[in-house]
Amino acid sequence: MPDDHLGRRLLAVARHAIAERLGLAQADPQADAALRRPGASFVTLLCGEALRGCIGSLKATRALVIDVRENALAAAFRDPRFPPLSLTEFALLSIEVSLLSRPEPGFFATEAELLARLVPGVDGVALELGEYRATFLPQVWETLPDPRGFVAALKAKAGLPEGFWSPRLNVSLYRVTKWKESEILSGETSS
Repeated sequence: MPDDHLGRRLLAVARHAIAERLGLAQADPQADAALRRPGASFVTLLCGEALRGCIGSLKATRALVIDVRENALAAAFRDPRFPPLSLTEFALLSIEVSLLSRPEPGFFATEAELLARLVPGVDGVALELGEYRATFLPQVWETLPDPRGFVAALKAKAGLPEGFWSPRLNVSLYRVTKWKESEILSGETSS
């Protein structure tokens, strides 16, 4: 069962960081011990149903409170797919924070081995080969439910050809606990 109290605090950290950068005064969320431990997160921003930004960390290299804050700011103001978030958009913004498990590196000699191992809707996947790298959070399964299509789109995101495979391709799998403002306010959560 996800820790809704933790989720509320992480969402508050993300919203506060963005509001502060826009010059809006909001109460600064307190960082207790749970927020000071190392953590890896992704912050996803939506305006209505449309993606407005998504930036994150795959590895826990800094305190969770700092990771969420920095990823929220990056998603709002530095996601290369979007212009910086405006004050007008802030009122329409819905935030989702995903807390990542430690990535588990796997060796897959063939793409078929990876496809057989994947758990749709549960596994996040990161690919890396030299300068080519990309990740999909488990939430991406909602729009790409077929493992073959999921991996093909992930390879395309990394800049790799659809039919490409190499045993040198670094593949890591991870899971997330996520909190959406809309669900926290209504009492729902998901892992």
